[in-house]
Amino acid sequence: MTHSSARSAIAGSAFALAALFAGSALADGVVNIYSYRQPDLIKPVLDAFTAETGIKTEVLFLDKGLEDRILAEGTNSPADVILTVDIARLNNAKEKGVTQALDDATINANLPAEYRDPEGHWFGVTKRARVVYASKDRVTNDALTYASLADPKWKGKICIRSGQHDYNVALIAAAIGHWGAEKTETWLTGIKANLARKPEGGDRDQAKAIAAGECDIALGNTYYVGLMQTNEKDPEQKDWAAAIKVLFPTFENGGTHVNISGAALAKNAPNRDNAVKLIQFLSSHKAQQIYAEQVFEYPVEPGLEPSEIVKSFGTLTADTLPLSEIAKNRKAASEMVDRVGVDDGPSS
Repeated sequence: MTHSSARSAIAGSAFALAALFAGSALADGVVNIYSYRQPDLIKPVLDAFTAETGIKTEVLFLDKGLEDRILAEGTNSPADVILTVDIARLNNAKEKGVTQALDDATINANLPAEYRDPEGHWFGVTKRARVVYASKDRVTNDALTYASLADPKWKGKICIRSGQHDYNVALIAAAIGHWGAEKTETWLTGIKANLARKPEGGDRDQAKAIAAGECDIALGNTYYVGLMQTNEKDPEQKDWAAAIKVLFPTFENGGTHVNISGAALAKNAPNRDNAVKLIQFLSSHKAQQIYAEQVFEYPVEPGLEPSEIVKSFGTLTADTLPLSEIAKNRKAASEMVDRVGVDDGPSS
């Protein structure tokens, strides 16, 4: 497909989407959300928002191309709020021009400055730590460093999802921030050599692989462990969670890598007032409690404790490397993943 025909296809789908939202885009009491976040992770807090405000939420979930879709829709875009994960994706939305600045006293008072774009284009509303899932039966370590994952003692024992996934790219970008590119590439080469298999699946699949004995340790986000432990729809996931313990690896001169999920006000939000109310709500104490208790993420509200389940994982000492530096290193990290051939697996 040519560039022009691809753009036409995006524009065509955007037109269809606009038609889908036509009844709600300009209606009172509605806010339209374009989300990279999985629907089940945002439903509890959106339900609470509707219960408190009476404003209905319409959610379009996309796994890629969100920014391009909004660009193709132009001034007719029904998008009011963008929800996504990873500082790089938040910055990308800003750089592509699909967000608008918001200077709101309520939001600014609720969220610490380090979790807000200085120009008001995005707001971090939850934190998550990139940790190690370790076999309870086969791993005796109670602590690890990120550097130690490249130790040959783990050869054939590590599982990860794609190295190009946002979560892993951000971790590698953080490593570049701490160590520089040369040391990070040596480390990443060591991790590739230690892989038990070709990277595949999501974070939960890594816990499944540990439970099945395919590997002993894996990289994963903290909140997936809580979601697996409480999964009534797929009880098998409780077995995966029961097979692992959570270790909080650290950088030698820092803490455990932490990233955020966040919200942004769409550039041409047709329901701007409702969109602002939603972002205000996401920053509120009530929403922060829901995120902590029901979605097992770390709240960004200062002093608000995580859930008892998350506390049971251990103590998080969050790395203080600025999120802006992680975003800055993301391109180099992604290129490094390809150069090392992480996604080719251990044998190549």
